[in-house]
Amino acid sequence: MPLLMTSLRLAVRALGRHPLRTALTMLGMTIGVGAVITMAALGRGAQQSVEQDVRSAGTNLIQVRAGNFTRGGESSNIPSGLGAATTLIVADADAVRGVAGVSHAAPVVRLRAWTAGNGQRVYGQIVGTDASFPLIYRWPFSSGRSFDAQAVASRANVAILGPAVRERLFGDANAIGQTITIRDKPFTVVGVARTADEELVESVFVPYTALQDLLSIQYLHGIVVEAAQSGDATRIASDVTTLLRERHAAHIEAAGAAVAKLRQAGIMGNQMPQGGAAATSPDDFTVRTQASEALTKGLYTSVAAFVLANMPKLDEVNMQEMASTLQRAGSTMTALLAGIAAISLVVGGIGIMNIMLVSVTERTREIGIRRAVGARARDVRLQFLVEAVTLAMAGGVVGLFVGLAASGLLTWVLEWPTAFSLASVALAFGIAAAVGVFFGFYPAQRASTLTPIDALRHE
Repeated sequence: MPLLMTSLRLAVRALGRHPLRTALTMLGMTIGVGAVITMAALGRGAQQSVEQDVRSAGTNLIQVRAGNFTRGGESSNIPSGLGAATTLIVADADAVRGVAGVSHAAPVVRLRAWTAGNGQRVYGQIVGTDASFPLIYRWPFSSGRSFDAQAVASRANVAILGPAVRERLFGDANAIGQTITIRDKPFTVVGVARTADEELVESVFVPYTALQDLLSIQYLHGIVVEAAQSGDATRIASDVTTLLRERHAAHIEAAGAAVAKLRQAGIMGNQMPQGGAAATSPDDFTVRTQASEALTKGLYTSVAAFVLANMPKLDEVNMQEMASTLQRAGSTMTALLAGIAAISLVVGGIGIMNIMLVSVTERTREIGIRRAVGARARDVRLQFLVEAVTLAMAGGVVGLFVGLAASGLLTWVLEWPTAFSLASVALAFGIAAAVGVFFGFYPAQRASTLTPIDALRHE
């Protein structure tokens, strides 16, 4: 260890004698490591962006709605309820979060009303929800932020605007901190969501507790559930249905009795679904995956029932396709990264070898003196090898900051997503050290083989 520290001090001193030459030699390593850091950040950011797009496609979302009615359901053996229900509560959302595979579950209360602000009015959907709703849809925010759990618990009058609502109410003006009114009740704008969803782009989002107060209700209109993996959506929907049936057993039995009375009175059809008593007691809620809703939209009930029966197979196909897409994207980015890194680092390594060979030639007499006073060949080899590694690592440190700055610049100017990881930083430093050892070994070996007499004779 003392010998290594001595060699390190000598290396720093030797590199400091020619600062310009040292800086130009480091430039190759700086560019190489900077390219590795930048490409790693772009590759990781692109992969996360693909994963986010896959999630936001809706195949991992499950919608739970209060009430149950399917037109023509009885002819297809699908139990149909009485329509609206007020039995879905916040405790149900809390219970759904405990289902295996559920990532988030957000309570939902809905209202269609006028939203006024800045002298303008917009008629659209008001969505009451909690702080997990933006996480489910992976919203970035154009400005501001989301409301948090504390705002929901305190029933705060705060709001997030969809981009179309912000444009119509405030135009190019800053909406953050402005006041809007919903049914004459003021809400403070805390964020503007960036979303392309046709339903959400023209909506206003507030804490569900505040919207319950506005409507003087305690129940929910729905729950939005996110599955951690898209392939589990159908299975989770089934588990959520089973859970809610257990929690709403009394209400379901009461609804079944009401349906039976209406049939006896001739108000509803007399066709009875097969399956016994359970089939005649329809749920007081509906559970649908977003993928199933998209596939069955506009279909006859009998055809929709057939599609829903095959949804698990569809989920498996979607999961395989998404995994294959992510794997191909990852392999492509890895190959691109490896190619750029290899070229940049080889060029930097050749520069280090060239300068080290020049350094050995210039310091031949120094080597001879060291050998003459007792230095061993391995001591000389270690000195020049440490010098090469120090040069490479110094270039790597500068390259790290260059890579971070370049990634930030690309994100700011081109809006390309970037993401850093400690693994990529460690890899960059590891490669820099390896390049220094590999390209510095030959000059160090050449210096160690010089005989003292020949070295002292060198002019």
